Amino acid sequence: MTLQPRRATNRRPLLRLVATLSAAALLTGCAVSTAPPLVEPTSSSPRVPLSELEVLQQPRDYAGPSTALLGSASITPVSDDPPQSLPVTVTSRDLAGDREVVVTDASRILALDIAGSIAATVFALGFGDDVIGRDVSTTFAEAADLPIVTSSGHAISSEAVLALRPTLVITDGTVGPTDVVLQLREAGITVVYVDAEPGLAAPGELARQVAAALGSPETGDLLAERLQSELAEVIAEIESIRPSDPADRVRIMFLYLRGTSGIYYLFGEESGADELIEAVGGIDVAGEIGWQGLRPMTDEALVAANPDLILVMTGGLVSVGGVDALIAAKPAIGLTRAGELRRFVDMADGEILSFGPRTPAVLDALARAIYAPES
Repeated sequence: MTLQPRRATNRRPLLRLVATLSAAALLTGCAVSTAPPLVEPTSSSPRVPLSELEVLQQPRDYAGPSTALLGSASITPVSDDPPQSLPVTVTSRDLAGDREVVVTDASRILALDIAGSIAATVFALGFGDDVIGRDVSTTFAEAADLPIVTSSGHAISSEAVLALRPTLVITDGTVGPTDVVLQLREAGITVVYVDAEPGLAAPGELARQVAAALGSPETGDLLAERLQSELAEVIAEIESIRPSDPADRVRIMFLYLRGTSGIYYLFGEESGADELIEAVGGIDVAGEIGWQGLRPMTDEALVAANPDLILVMTGGLVSVGGVDALIAAKPAIGLTRAGELRRFVDMADGEILSFGPRTPAVLDALARAIYAPES
């Protein structure tokens, strides 16, 4: 299976909006409940292939919530000793337009984005030993001891960054403020912006862009090829357990929640959530009603879409008090099949839409929560 790049969808404005929403939630007193854990939770059960699971015969009718957990919180490098050739000139996809940047030193790396996927990519490329700090969304085990340079609202602390003396910052514009990033550049730190459109082709594209900035394009190609192979394998396994009849497939919607500030957004077509839903064998109901990008939820849209299952971030669900409190706050959700059945699948904030090197494992975890929630 070959994963083709999708047409341009302005990924960074979408993810910057998510960052803004998260920051707004902090202003209403939700900092503790919405911050991701230091290390993502994982399943304690032995991981058997999806094809060997005892799956639901009618997954549309299952009642009750479930949590999607990764089988492992670790990042496996594609190379233990990746080649590197510096200096290198790369295209930095800055918010104001592309610019050429010369990277002369990548011995002290900071990789910063709202999903933690850039840092995960650096580790997967085999350059984890050169990473000196992390953002709040970088929660995998190998990075747990690194100092944090962003708040739970995804704001960069320039003092914390400068204290670590980085030689290279790789980001994508989803954390900020932008002025702080520009200050880092003015302080003599090399800053490279990367940009991969959300979806299943993003992990491979991100691998190539990050590897190029590290002076190791061959390793980027190697990681991209590994990820494509892993994605194809897990998607084939999911196809073997999902209902073959389209009428029996689970109708799914992704809902973004943040705290008592009343933030409820639906992810639609070209947000990345649509590809995730289709990859796990579901039907993207937001796409069915023509919902595009990331937009405030409306009662009319919910009722029209009528999902069987609602995907949410774990921190978001916690921030609204859980499933019952969510339905009490938004009665329209209770009018959907998902609301009637209390059918919600939550997954850690730093994983579910990260589109980084653990995307194959994310799909695997979601498939287990959807088709074999009691396994």
